[in-house]
Amino acid sequence: MNALDRLADALEDRDAHPLVRIGGSVREIGFGHCRVRIDLPLLRLGDRMRIEGRDRPIESEVVRIDEAGVILKPFEGRIEVGLGAPAYRVPAASPRPCEGWKDRVVNAFGQPIDGKGELPRGSRAMPLDADPPPAMLRSRVESPLRTGVRALDLFTPLCAAQRIGIFAGSGVGKTTLLSMLARCSGFDAVVVALVGERGREVREFLEGPIQDSRSRSVVVVATGDESPMMRRQAPKLAFAVAEYFRDQGQSVLLVLDSVTRFAHAAREVALAAGEPPVARGYPPSVFGDLPRLLERAGPGREGEGTITGIFSVLIDGDDHNDPVADSIRGTLDGHIVLDRAIADQGRYPAIDLLGSISRLADLVWTPQQRELVRTLKSLIARFEDSRDLRLMGSYTMGADPELDQAVALVPKIYGALRQDPTEPQSLDAFLELANALRG
Repeated sequence: MNALDRLADALEDRDAHPLVRIGGSVREIGFGHCRVRIDLPLLRLGDRMRIEGRDRPIESEVVRIDEAGVILKPFEGRIEVGLGAPAYRVPAASPRPCEGWKDRVVNAFGQPIDGKGELPRGSRAMPLDADPPPAMLRSRVESPLRTGVRALDLFTPLCAAQRIGIFAGSGVGKTTLLSMLARCSGFDAVVVALVGERGREVREFLEGPIQDSRSRSVVVVATGDESPMMRRQAPKLAFAVAEYFRDQGQSVLLVLDSVTRFAHAAREVALAAGEPPVARGYPPSVFGDLPRLLERAGPGREGEGTITGIFSVLIDGDDHNDPVADSIRGTLDGHIVLDRAIADQGRYPAIDLLGSISRLADLVWTPQQRELVRTLKSLIARFEDSRDLRLMGSYTMGADPELDQAVALVPKIYGALRQDPTEPQSLDAFLELANALRG
């Protein structure tokens, strides 16, 4: 660290612990939020404030401003403060990622939680709420991406810098599929955000299939027992880290599990601020936060790197018309649907081949491959439509040649698409399918 870096750190420490504090005092305490009486015309929504708690300072954020004061939402789950406790404004949090963040695990504040010591600091602070690149200055998406998952490379192929969603109910295998996709080769950096997941799943994810990618990965964790403020900030930190590597010209894979838990956290914060619910309990601001967050992924400006986004979407009650899922589906460049009925049959990954779509698939398929996939989907549709007919014993071979072909080939197709997370990645999905059909 040179003299300029030390001077910058000293000035930053002075801003974090100023000689003169601007703030007020706590006048009202509610469940998960508190009101502070403060006369500060320059205070804005999203500003950070620090409350002097009984044992330690409590970081919080301004979520509402009115004539009676401001409402603060603490980043901790419990509010251990009393009436009259002082609260003052502090500088906004701005992480400083760098190459030294790779192979590290951090929380929503960017603090290390892997026991490997302090994180190195980069030379540039990255805003948590950055704007996406201007639409007319973004580069085009053109390069195919091999995921190594046969079902995807065949039926919903992806491109680098694409944004794809994995839509599934609980327990259908979306986290497992995400871990398989996180092994994709060809990326300089991998940023993973585990938002609202079970605490035991964190080490399973890190020490499982993603283990081979750990040396180039940054993992941001906010488990389900943490406060909604932490669960709302974790994806923003992951995007800020991914944007840093993108600005360095790197190809970045961003994995977010799950966007729905981010929406749940944003809902809790908005309701605490007094915003009325409009759609199944979700306030209007949630449907503005989602595209603003997801649009930050994708291609960067000409000459910069790219962010390929893979996002899991938890379908509440297996209702794919849920307003959050519908909003996300309209924002992304495709969706992969996992079906519980397919999982119940023991076919993993439980991808609904007919219900999944990649809006950039035509950039990947050759004309022959496109026609082959259309033929395969037609056979699968005939096979599934005739399932009840075959179960009743009313199917007679020879009466319908196309149905005969579907009955003969589709079970082989399903068998070829089965893939365990511990299996090696697929190298040529079309060739492997052809070999399975010949066999």
